[in-house]
Amino acid sequence: MTAKLNKVPFEDALTMTGFSKFNYFVFALCSSIIMGMCFEIFSVAYLVPASVCELNTTSSQQGLMAGTPLIGIIATSHIWGYLADTRGRKKVLCFSMFLGFVTGAMAALSPNWIVFSVLKLCASSAVSGSFALSIALLSECTPVAKRSTLIMLTTTVFMSCTGIMAVLAIPVLPLPFSYYIPVFGIQFNSWRLLSLIYTIPCALSSFGLLFAYESPKYLLSIGDQVNALKTLREIFVINNGKDGDSYPVNSVILDEDNLGGNIKGFWASIKAQTVPLMKPPLLYNTLLLAAIFLTVYFSLNPFIVWMPYLVDGFMRSIEIGADGMNFCEMIKSAQNTTTTTQLFAGVSALCLNLSYNWILSAILFVVFIAGNLNFGLLSTFSVDLFPTYVKAMAVCLTLMVGRGGAVLGINLLKNLLDSNCGAAFYIFGSVACLGGIFGFLLPSDKKMSDQNKLV
Repeated sequence: MTAKLNKVPFEDALTMTGFSKFNYFVFALCSSIIMGMCFEIFSVAYLVPASVCELNTTSSQQGLMAGTPLIGIIATSHIWGYLADTRGRKKVLCFSMFLGFVTGAMAALSPNWIVFSVLKLCASSAVSGSFALSIALLSECTPVAKRSTLIMLTTTVFMSCTGIMAVLAIPVLPLPFSYYIPVFGIQFNSWRLLSLIYTIPCALSSFGLLFAYESPKYLLSIGDQVNALKTLREIFVINNGKDGDSYPVNSVILDEDNLGGNIKGFWASIKAQTVPLMKPPLLYNTLLLAAIFLTVYFSLNPFIVWMPYLVDGFMRSIEIGADGMNFCEMIKSAQNTTTTTQLFAGVSALCLNLSYNWILSAILFVVFIAGNLNFGLLSTFSVDLFPTYVKAMAVCLTLMVGRGGAVLGINLLKNLLDSNCGAAFYIFGSVACLGGIFGFLLPSDKKMSDQNKLV
């Protein structure tokens, strides 16, 4: 019988569990969580225009409805980060996704735009920390050799969500049915059905989390070595199909300082989770990531929200034979007839309105939107730059700054598209380029690892 190893660093102990079925399950679960968050936030891009006639909304009211989800995220991200770092990733995620499902489903029954906005505010607040928390859970359950790959793959999930939402909307929205529900005083029709469909990932995620394991690294960070080792042993069994006694680790240690333990009281705990991020050695990382998230969300998120509007105008201009027009002129023409990375993305946006060839314009626009790949890249930095006891809080706070920029960007972009379309691409492209420049200041992988161990 092989001798058991004592005081094994966590990363080594996690590597010994292998990489197989368990990791695929966690990735699928986190993908479902991210999809639920994306559906909840970006569903307004389809639901707001589709509900115009029934809810009788004005342009300004539609703007408020579209921006409401991001307001909810900004207001509550800090809270979810605190809860995840003090109560656990699994428990908080399960509750937040269930709450997101309930409030999102209720929004489908809204009698007016105010009720819809309030319920969407509640739903977005519920899922506001889900991206950061799922990334933290995924990273803390994945061996370091595969960690960056899986986290990067979450970008594919994130970017696929818009396409999936469109695939769902295309057959559902044209459905002609309408049933009166006297209790709510509403006509249940296609856009309400689509709203319900968009809540399904939240429901599935909440159910799946009931069967998930808590992050073993989180358990170790709060001093629960017994359950941390038990979880690692069970992961080993699932991945390798062997008996738990074959796992060669007898005790495990957290290979980083844990400054967040033994804190009593709510406000003292909040302070313990937040203050370290606002002073050296973590302050530089916090400010740098917040700045990059701000440029990414401000310059790219608005184009995701208004993607249906842009694509519809672009395709209609091609249908009517519009030629010799730049991108903005094509969108305006359609309106009249129907009443690297970050640096490359920015340059593409700056050049976009200079092109009078619709094929080149389409390519440049796709390259610009491809800057969304940075969500995954930045996530890998987020989980590596900060120690476990403040990791979820750090990701939530930096994301919160970025999403604040997104709220501003969403409203600014819509106004510019209507009044000065060319300026929209120059402004947003310049901000994207700025984010690319900030990216050169990020530390190397080795430096990140050394920083974490010194904290």
